[in-house]
Amino acid sequence: MSTKQPYPPRAIAVAEKPAKRWIWVVSGIVFLAVAVLNRVQVPAPQGLDIHVFAKVNAVLNSLVSLLLLVGLFTAKAGKWSAHRKVMLSAMVLSILFLVSYILHHLFAGDTPYGGTGAMKVAYYIILLTHIPLAGLSLPFILTTAYRALSANYPEHRRMAKRVWPVWFYVSVTGVVVYLMISPYYVS
Repeated sequence: MSTKQPYPPRAIAVAEKPAKRWIWVVSGIVFLAVAVLNRVQVPAPQGLDIHVFAKVNAVLNSLVSLLLLVGLFTAKAGKWSAHRKVMLSAMVLSILFLVSYILHHLFAGDTPYGGTGAMKVAYYIILLTHIPLAGLSLPFILTTAYRALSANYPEHRRMAKRVWPVWFYVSVTGVVVYLMISPYYVS
């Protein structure tokens, strides 16, 4: 006896061509906003711990990682309604992460890594894989979500098999980067 549920009905009725165009436009705007705003620093409001956003980012990335695991397990179990809710929650938390990430860099700027030796090498290897994957994964995450919400489940599943591991890696390494760099934060 199968415990798999039927797939949820279509949630959006936007044709693929305009949807893809909007996905790439939004992804490009986000990429440019992060790139430009990463080079801008503004004075923080009096009394604000400028690294509170980095802590929030680590918590959000941790929650996204957990939700991605739950999403994987609900998909494997065929619990499609729960899977959709979990994955949309992961996307919402990722959006909140992005806002918090931008705010942290606006107020705090960049922090140089202060470690040495093997830890420094490990930090930069993780960072140099995390940053491009984070920057390039957004349009693929959005396309994967679009395909599920438009009920194109075969294409959704095909993409998700490739996109999920990258998204999971980015969220986990985001926490690792925070844990490695946070001892070097200066207020």
